[in-house]
Parts: sequence; structure tokens; C-alpha cells
Amino acid sequence: MSVQNRRERERAERHRLIIDTARELAETEGWDAVTVRKLADRIEYSQPVLYSHFAGKRAIVTAVAEDGITELAVRLRSARTSATTDSEALAAVARAYSEFATERPAVYDAMFAMSTDLQFGPDAPQPLRDAFAELVTVLGPFAGDDDVESFTETGWSALHGLATLERGERLRPGLREARLAILCRLLERARVPDSSQHR
Repeated sequence: MSVQNRRERERAERHRLIIDTARELAETEGWDAVTVRKLADRIEYSQPVLYSHFAGKRAIVTAVAEDGITELAVRLRSARTSATTDSEALAAVARAYSEFATERPAVYDAMFAMSTDLQFGPDAPQPLRDAFAELVTVLGPFAGDDDVESFTETGWSALHGLATLERGERLRPGLREARLAILCRLLERARVPDSSQHR
């Protein structure tokens, strides 16, 4: 292996270590605890080394958010493809989304609540487009005469709202499945009557 290749590999490994350490620290102590100084101490590199990878905390949050969105897309795809009908896929994806928000609260906050450099929409990075494409695929069959992407954004907003309110303890505990079932029924009602249920 050439010196250049070794340096590039070491840089990529260090970059990954910073992101993983930031995620771990945020999940255990909250985002206020994530500082460049604390990360440098944790991974035993100097602050200038960290700044050679990330301009500051916002850039680190952005990297964690993109990482989380990639992970979410994989989970949604797995949930969707494990189902045999459109309705089963919708229920599975809704459950997977809600579970992700609960299991990865700090990452979820980075993805959708904190200030980042991520751009959503048509010019979004590939991980964001992949995650949205999973939602479009599962919600599209129920869009009826509505614009599919607008319908998807509305369904996503409802999922996000339920996940956020539940995490904030604004909803009655223990009723996630019932609420998700209601949401899925509401979304399914938009389906054109003669649409096929089979995937």
C-alpha cells in the first residue's frame, strides 16, 4: 500500500471515529456535551486535527444527521420489503420509523430538529433522497389523485409528529401501536378504490 493510500485510509478512519464518538456522546450525555474539545479528548487527537475534518460542531451534527438518515433508509427498506401487501408495508415502515426515533433520540434530533447544513428537496444529498424514496414507495400506492410527493410529505410529517410528541412525553404512554394503526388507516383511505393491494 502506498503512503498516499495509507494516509487516505487513516484519514477516513479518523473521520469515521469522530462521527461515531459524537453520536455516542450525544446519545449518552446529550448534544450540549458534544464539543470539539471533548471529542478531541475522547479520541485522543488534537483540536486542530478535528478541525481539519470538520469546521465546527454544526458540521459534526450535519455528518451525524446524514449518517442517521442513511441508517433510517436501510431500516425503512428492510421493513418495506419484508411485507407482502401495500398495507402491511405501510404498517411496517411506520413502526420502523417510530422505533428508530425512540432508539436513536440524539441522532433523530440531529436529523430533523437541530441546525445543520443539510439541504432537503430535489438537490438533497443521496442519503436523504434514498430515505425519502423509501417513504414515496410505501406511501405512493395510497396517494390516489394527490401528488405523490406531497402525499408522502404529509404522511412523513404525521409520523414525525407522533414520534416527536411521544418522545417528549406529550402523548399517553403505551399507545404507540394504536396510534400508528389509526394513522395507517387514515392514509390508506386516500387509495383509489380499484388499486391493487398486492406488491
